[in-house]
Amino acid sequence: MTTICLEEIGRGGQGVVYRARQKSLNRTVALKVIGLGPWATDAHLKRFRREAQAAASLDHSGIVPIYDVGERDGFCYFSMKFVDGGQLDKVIKHKPVSIKRVVELIAKVARTVHYAHAHGILHRDIKPGNILLDQNDEPLLTDFGLARLVETGSTVTRTEEVMGTPSYMAPEQAAGNNAELTRATDVYGLGAVLYQLLTTHPPFAGGTAYETIRLLLNTEPRQPRLLNPKIDRDLSTICLKCLEKDPKRRYSSALALTEDLERWLRHEPIRAKRSGLFVHARKWARRNPTTALLAVSLIALVAVAGRIVWKGEFVTHSATNGVAVLPFENLSTDPDNVYFAVGIQEEILTRLASIADLKVISRTSTEQYYNKPRNLREIARQLGVANIVEGSVQKAANQVRVNVQLVNSKVTRRSGQIPTTGS
Repeated sequence: MTTICLEEIGRGGQGVVYRARQKSLNRTVALKVIGLGPWATDAHLKRFRREAQAAASLDHSGIVPIYDVGERDGFCYFSMKFVDGGQLDKVIKHKPVSIKRVVELIAKVARTVHYAHAHGILHRDIKPGNILLDQNDEPLLTDFGLARLVETGSTVTRTEEVMGTPSYMAPEQAAGNNAELTRATDVYGLGAVLYQLLTTHPPFAGGTAYETIRLLLNTEPRQPRLLNPKIDRDLSTICLKCLEKDPKRRYSSALALTEDLERWLRHEPIRAKRSGLFVHARKWARRNPTTALLAVSLIALVAVAGRIVWKGEFVTHSATNGVAVLPFENLSTDPDNVYFAVGIQEEILTRLASIADLKVISRTSTEQYYNKPRNLREIARQLGVANIVEGSVQKAANQVRVNVQLVNSKVTRRSGQIPTTGS
């Protein structure tokens, strides 16, 4: 195909995209030139032709059609329909869209991805820059099947070129496990784009590609609602389900994601389940390993102190003298640390429950007292216990302070106070 390049309209790790004129049909096309350079072996060219031809076989209104595929002087190229609406990430910078519109766009893209999966093709590089908007603001997905174009070594730079864009790639991609890439890999990419559009930030972004990959392998994404309070719990749940580290915990297919997004749009119950407090606490610990380790030590101290007090003068062993552990107050400025407070409450409950003959009130019975003025004597009466454990957690930078108090409602003073601080 004879084309004349008119101007460069995009550049990425895989190559350069030009607006070009196809002389034979006198039409404007997008021409992507992928520079393999010294890596352009016969095997690479064969793989390029096979994957590009497979992508060209896709016929869907949500996929930018490929017109022609070829190679010349070690540089592979393909031409495709020219979409003049622009890349999604650039468009929304100049024209902010509503949360509802974001969900509509991702639902359409997810249905398109499902079509490709049904035809045996994974995208592997879903990101805002690979989603184009046409003149009617309808989304079209481009670069299908080309993310694994070059097979190179395991360096970070080449991993980025081969596998996609670090901020949007799934953990199994970042780990270089090409054999483990499945439909769930593209579901992760869809979730990452949804996260970006909802919060204006990708799930993970470090100063370098290496730092970004380290973050996505070893940490959990922050709750979208913490970055944008307008996001409701159901939509946050949908987004985070896509971003699960374990592919088996994500949506089973892009279609399943589409259907849950459409349920959200219709104000119907979604299928995705919110993570329980234990799961949140575990993810918090993964994001904050140093603080979590300190918390374990503090909990052990609290448990020992609780046992000492239980055996001491303030607590008798009658059946009515049980104990309730109230929700710990989060004094940190970061609301995400509430899961740290929940984890400490849960652990103390578990330790106290192991003490023989001690009546311990369940956490579900004490949830009603979270963030409410506390009359400890009245709470003890309502729960039918003589002893109350309450406390607070405050974390700033690498410093954490946990204050725990055991209160006997039958006496006028507090029976024990254990302030603990660590770093």
